[in-house]
Amino acid sequence: MNILVTGGAGYLGSIMVPALLDAGHSVTVLDSFMFRQASLSHVCAHPKFDLVRGDARDEATLRSLTKTADVVIPLAALVGAPLCDADKIGAETINRDAVITLTRILSPSQRLVMPVTNSGYGVGEQGKFCTEDSPLNPISLYGRTKVEAEKAVLDRGNSISFRLATVFGMAPRMRIDLLVNDFVYRAVNDRAVVLFEPHFKRNYIHVRDVARAFLHGLENFETMQGRPYNVGLSDANLSKWELCERIQKHLPKFVFLEAPIGEDPDKRDYIVSNERIEATGYKPAFSLDDGIQELIKGYRMIRNAVYGNVV
Repeated sequence: MNILVTGGAGYLGSIMVPALLDAGHSVTVLDSFMFRQASLSHVCAHPKFDLVRGDARDEATLRSLTKTADVVIPLAALVGAPLCDADKIGAETINRDAVITLTRILSPSQRLVMPVTNSGYGVGEQGKFCTEDSPLNPISLYGRTKVEAEKAVLDRGNSISFRLATVFGMAPRMRIDLLVNDFVYRAVNDRAVVLFEPHFKRNYIHVRDVARAFLHGLENFETMQGRPYNVGLSDANLSKWELCERIQKHLPKFVFLEAPIGEDPDKRDYIVSNERIEATGYKPAFSLDDGIQELIKGYRMIRNAVYGNVV
């Protein structure tokens, strides 16, 4: 198929685009390269890959690029509550409005497969799993824009949404700020982390399993379309404290403490059921421990020390 991926040079896209090419699809990426990343340089030689530097909010650009697309995957987004709060207009226009534009200009036969966040569940009920039928209660601007975009996508039909757990793992466009990635980075480099709201639970998923979920959705589109799907590790509904205990098994010198130093702007505290997507035949291939080991190796390469002489 011909697939257009907006924001395809980001954290998810830098893993997903090569996977789509490996599966035989033709892929065009639209990205603004706002982070000055060169995360797709390794696929530029691929004959079925093309790249356009531009803004996912520009309707003329979208109309031009969607003419030949069988599928559109809108990854372009300001991801995370802090980034959205820092650029409220960008959050609304990229996360929501650009997706609504796609739903308006695509023909009914063109497919749309998009990621959203399961932080839309907000604060869950103690001991009760959030399913795709649970009420959505987004608290942050980030959560609200993604929930509104998802509604527009599912209302149009011929679409799938994947509600992603907190993603982890190495990628060419790396994000150290994601929870697992952040905690492992601190464990490797600082050997310590101070936790706030340490017993808040959330679910996790490897970035490569996110790419696999999208491929699974494309391969099973006829039976999966029209519904949202939670995508996470069913054995990893863990609190921050429990996550640190898992990291400590790999890095025994890692120390973690609790202090009232902050609060989660998304108030994410929930456990998630992934039964719906698992019932379609999808199973994650990478465990949380796999990801921790991968990140430890990755952080032997990455040092976030531009203004220091310590190597």
